[in-house]
Amino acid sequence: MVRSAVDYLDARLPFLDQARDYVRKIFPDHWSFLLGEMALYSFVLLLLTGVWLTFFFEPGMGDTVYHGAYTPLSGIRMSEAYSSVLRISFDVRGGLLIRQIHHWAAVLFLSAIGLHLLRIFFTGAFRKPREVNWLIGLTMFVVSLLEGFAGYSLPDDLLSGTGLRTAEGITLSIPIVGTYLQMFFFGGEFPGTHIVGRLFSLHVLLLPGVLLALVGLHLMLVFTLGHTQWHGHGRTNRNVVGMPLFPQFAARSTGLAFCTFGVCALAAALAQINPVWVYGPYRPDQASTDAQPDWYVGFLEGAMRLMPGVESRFLGHTVVWDVFIPAVVLPAVLFGVLYLYPFAERLLTRDKRTHHLCDRPRHAPVRTGLGVAGVVFYGVLLLAGSQDLLANVFQTSVELVNWTLRIAVLVLPFLAFALTRRLCLGLQERDMERVHEGVETGWVRQNVSGGYEEEHRPLERD
Repeated sequence: MVRSAVDYLDARLPFLDQARDYVRKIFPDHWSFLLGEMALYSFVLLLLTGVWLTFFFEPGMGDTVYHGAYTPLSGIRMSEAYSSVLRISFDVRGGLLIRQIHHWAAVLFLSAIGLHLLRIFFTGAFRKPREVNWLIGLTMFVVSLLEGFAGYSLPDDLLSGTGLRTAEGITLSIPIVGTYLQMFFFGGEFPGTHIVGRLFSLHVLLLPGVLLALVGLHLMLVFTLGHTQWHGHGRTNRNVVGMPLFPQFAARSTGLAFCTFGVCALAAALAQINPVWVYGPYRPDQASTDAQPDWYVGFLEGAMRLMPGVESRFLGHTVVWDVFIPAVVLPAVLFGVLYLYPFAERLLTRDKRTHHLCDRPRHAPVRTGLGVAGVVFYGVLLLAGSQDLLANVFQTSVELVNWTLRIAVLVLPFLAFALTRRLCLGLQERDMERVHEGVETGWVRQNVSGGYEEEHRPLERD
């Protein structure tokens, strides 16, 4: 019956002829290649839970008085958006679980994309012919940041409202056009009455559509250009060693999908995240204490906290440099460098060859050093986003923490580059010794002259 049904469909929808070339496509078998799949399956989970949440969420900023199941806020005036989030969390069966699955899946999605990009960078998988796919993946990460911020701001609670106030300040810091952009985004003076509805349209329609298009284009290029693989016995630029798409890779990938869903569901059931009822509804005259952004935009918060206060006049406009430089110029420069890096490396190294084999990070000491320096730079800025909490933990002044982190953000990346590059060169020397002398066995024997010698065995090919 199955065969007859397949033959019937194949005669009318000849997609099986096209699929035959893909079901036997070989995929390499290494855990690091699963990061991209994890991002894909967390995105699928985001779509499923997001569609469910749209049935109950009200993207309105009109005033209402809450009379729901959460009695501490009963009788409090709030926006329709915040009231609907409370209703999802406490009145809708399974609503809080789905909300938390959605939030944990978003955290996993951005984390997986970030780690996937780091894997591609450190292994040189962005080189010819995959420069365009690197640009697509990086654009996907940028769009995901915007999508995460839009979703984070939808509940209209005091914490997300503080984040929107920060976003308004960043917009206003742009010289000449800042005030016009602020009025365009918010539809009037902050907070206005339109921002939640506009963010809702972005979050559920425009940005997911862009992500779906980018994911589809990314996967198409992976199938067309072939998958990269690690160096090893029998692996060349002309072949791929691994498992076929069907059934081995499909079975393993399906298992990873269910594991991703299960981990997010388990985290949602056991670990509380974004308890908006604790923060209360947003009010422009209040700010949430210990307000910290999500980790993926924490470096912007840290950069603004470390930047000394500087203002000047430009063409009759006041320019707040301590916001404009860290929150607008810095991310533009960082992502600009990442977009241009594959072409800059190709130009500087004059390497125009096609690469299907991944580099070991130690074999590209400059690139690895630059990557580690970038990670350290980001880490210091992320710490700076919590400089007030650090001062409280270490019982010191915020000013001392600020100056310590200001020095660290300028010095540590250079130290990280130098140490990483030296470590890579040292590992290369050790590898050469192992090739010439063999691998240490742990045995030591005494020779006829009374001295001691280590025993080595020849290096095996992997």
